[in-house]
Amino acid sequence: MRHLLTLMEYKPHEVEYLLRMSRDLKTRYLAGEVYTPLFPGRIVVLYFEKPSTRTRLSLSAAAAQLGMQPMTTSPNELQMGRGETVADTMRVISRYAAAVAARVYKHETLEEMARHSSIPVINALSDRHHPLQALADALTLWERSGRLHSVKVAFVGDVANNVATSLAIIGAKLGWEVRLVGPKQLWSMKLIDELSEDLAKTGARIYFTDSINEAAGVDGVYTDVWISMGFEREAEERRRLLSPYQVNSRVMEIAGKKAVFLHCLPAHRGEEVTDDVIDGPQSAVWDQAENRMHTAKAVFAYLLR
Repeated sequence: MRHLLTLMEYKPHEVEYLLRMSRDLKTRYLAGEVYTPLFPGRIVVLYFEKPSTRTRLSLSAAAAQLGMQPMTTSPNELQMGRGETVADTMRVISRYAAAVAARVYKHETLEEMARHSSIPVINALSDRHHPLQALADALTLWERSGRLHSVKVAFVGDVANNVATSLAIIGAKLGWEVRLVGPKQLWSMKLIDELSEDLAKTGARIYFTDSINEAAGVDGVYTDVWISMGFEREAEERRRLLSPYQVNSRVMEIAGKKAVFLHCLPAHRGEEVTDDVIDGPQSAVWDQAENRMHTAKAVFAYLLR
């Protein structure tokens, strides 16, 4: 049984296949082929421990466009909220649904779900990885730069979070240069070591730096919130640590006129990014958000066919 818990387990050619399928499905959608009934009548369970806008809506829309019926639920709506084990819950869901996508607090929950599932389990976000977001990021950069490979992107800010990690992973698969720009306290050399095989295979370059000037000449500048769900108690310390890494007009000027601005959203405007950047002519965040739907369709199609 194939799952999508992280992109680490996928080979470079598989990641490229997912993106080419995503682009094809988007092209068909924009041409008016909104409904592509590959899996009519099948059920996909969407399980959310955390609030969600883009992930919930994009997965629901993707499932519906493929002819599937999405069923959204949360721990309090299942017996898991009253003590039923993840294992028992997954054994039951596997009898009803064709796939389950889950947004969870701890990545270990996804791993346990997958161990006891006979249907594909898809990571809709965990504390360590966000592979669905990375696929949408890659599709957006491909569209904007005209290149699937040899892309240069700078992730500025919390370089230890799940979005930055997944961006580095997909960059390693596609032969990108990913510059992780943030304070040294957040660097993880372990991530670079884990990607060594892909780096050698694709010629990608992934590195950490604390210099904003390393954003120069990139195809994209990416940031994310400084205070993710679960880090509220550390809010003031994180603001102090990350305030030098706000993406503003100066950073975009360093990056250059060809660079697009990326953000997985929701954005804390005035914190990690200024209004003039996210609403400016270089912003690609709304394309990014739309692409969550098209890449989700590709993931469902790949795992279920």
